[in-house]
Amino acid sequence: MFIAVPAEIKNGETRVAVTSETVKKYIAAGCDVSVQAGAGLASDIADGAFEAAGAKIVAKAADLYKKADVVLKVSALEAGELKALRKGTAVISLFSPFTNPLLQDYASAGLTCFSLELVPRISRAQNMDVLSSQANIAGYKAVLMACEHYKRFMPMMMTAAGTVTPARVLIMGAGVAGLQAVATARRLGAVVEVFDVRPAVKEQVESLGAKFVEVEGGEEAEDAGGYAREMSEEYKQRQAELIDKRAANADIVITTALIPGKPAPLLISEKVVKNMKPGSVIVDLAAEMGGNCELTEPNAVVTKHDVIIVGETNIPALMAADASQLFARNVHNFLKPMLDGEGEGLNIDLEDEVIEASLLSRNGKMLKPQFVGNGGTGK
Repeated sequence: MFIAVPAEIKNGETRVAVTSETVKKYIAAGCDVSVQAGAGLASDIADGAFEAAGAKIVAKAADLYKKADVVLKVSALEAGELKALRKGTAVISLFSPFTNPLLQDYASAGLTCFSLELVPRISRAQNMDVLSSQANIAGYKAVLMACEHYKRFMPMMMTAAGTVTPARVLIMGAGVAGLQAVATARRLGAVVEVFDVRPAVKEQVESLGAKFVEVEGGEEAEDAGGYAREMSEEYKQRQAELIDKRAANADIVITTALIPGKPAPLLISEKVVKNMKPGSVIVDLAAEMGGNCELTEPNAVVTKHDVIIVGETNIPALMAADASQLFARNVHNFLKPMLDGEGEGLNIDLEDEVIEASLLSRNGKMLKPQFVGNGGTGK
């Protein structure tokens, strides 16, 4: 079986879907691996490292795709790539199924597409969960980005000139990214408060040394898949009042709230920003889906009402070396059960809940029609 890995840096994606470590594992399973020249450079993986692991380096993506049985990518296929791929080729990547307008085109091209975002959150699939591994990185990096723009110390500092008080950090959302942000901010000596609509995460937050704040009279906030669901208007009103008070007292706010398939919930209005301290920093991890802050601008750092707002949409890509290492391991763990041991084809078991949940299209058919027609809106 021929595995192809294109370079994605031209599209602004610094990560790569394989590393030297996983290339060796694919070859040990009987596969041939080809990697486009320069695919790993932004992740500090030289072409020579891939070659040493047994991969072949190919100059052009089109030449890779001619023989590919499986294509491993980080970001979704673009329209121009479809013409180069053969019918029946399997593609494993992030596909942005809630917002990608090309899903039906993938099916029409006869591609077998596996969307890594749709891997179910079950114990057996934890080592395949790219969303969690990349969210860990985003949560860590978000705190460092906030430090870069914040003009004061994070920890309390006792000096001959007097004592400097620690920064107060408000983290909104205690999922994987939020909890990593809590741990990082605490290690740097900040005083941390955490808001989340799910009371069940209180114990995790407090175990990391942060204070948990919640809306009185909470609602059930998780769906059956363990993701946050949209809350009632009454709850949102009480939430807004609480956030207004906490944000006004914070030096740094990191927002992480996302609801699959919907625009990011608005948590920080312009009114809240106006009430924040001059020089405060907001890092909005939901910028790609519209942002949790009303004033966030995607892929930009802006100052509004004397508050710095960071709207980077692909934070894991800023730590490409580790992000690629974790992503590649997730992909290998996902693909490994489908390798037959002889390297001659994929064993696609539709009775396997991980495969069934993530399989978007096969044999010219769209298997997840509920995602088609979003038109990039996420609605």
